[in-house]
Amino acid sequence: METFIIIVIALAVWLWFDSLKARETGIHAVRQACEAEGLQLLDETISLSSLRPARNDDGRLTLRRVYLFEYSDTGNNRRQGRVHLLGGRVVLLNVGLRLAASDGELL
Repeated sequence: METFIIIVIALAVWLWFDSLKARETGIHAVRQACEAEGLQLLDETISLSSLRPARNDDGRLTLRRVYLFEYSDTGNNRRQGRVHLLGGRVVLLNVGLRLAASDGELL
């Protein structure tokens, strides 16, 4: 029973650290996208909207995280964007009606 509890605690600590790292990656990507588009990132933060298992390009099971953030294009409004991470990699960044793929192309 103690071994099971230790494993559960270790998995929880790993998930927490992995989530912190993914969140920092997301914030960095959102800041860069807002700067490139001339947008203002509001509150300088992102919030987790979805967390679920998914397969990456190699077929390995990893976590897909979707973070929400708010930005302004005029300074007088609030718009919502999303950043999708698969593992620790940004795969989609949505700023309003503009979609950007992981390779930087606008969709």
